[in-house]
Amino acid sequence: MAMNRETRRLLQRQGQLDETGEPAAPRREPRQPLPAGGPAAVGARAKPGEFLRDVRMELRRVAWPTRAQVINYSIVVLITLAVLMALIFVLDTAFAKAILFLFKK
Repeated sequence: MAMNRETRRLLQRQGQLDETGEPAAPRREPRQPLPAGGPAAVGARAKPGEFLRDVRMELRRVAWPTRAQVINYSIVVLITLAVLMALIFVLDTAFAKAILFLFKK
């Protein structure tokens, strides 16, 4: 593999090449155990009140769109829907006429 000195040094610093310039074997780092307790614990369930508080807190973090954005997005969706409906109607009609023309006696 032809590469310049700078690229080779960069790859060696990243651990992708060994000192001789050969591809290095991938190193596996040991996994860190999950902390005991808390919501990240495997199989842990939150109490209903705690769950609802967490949901409420997450919903406060959501970036909700403004009324103007919702209206603009809705208009874009409706126009796109109308264009696609018209396209499908035209294609369906054209294919139906073509099939009837081909199989006409």
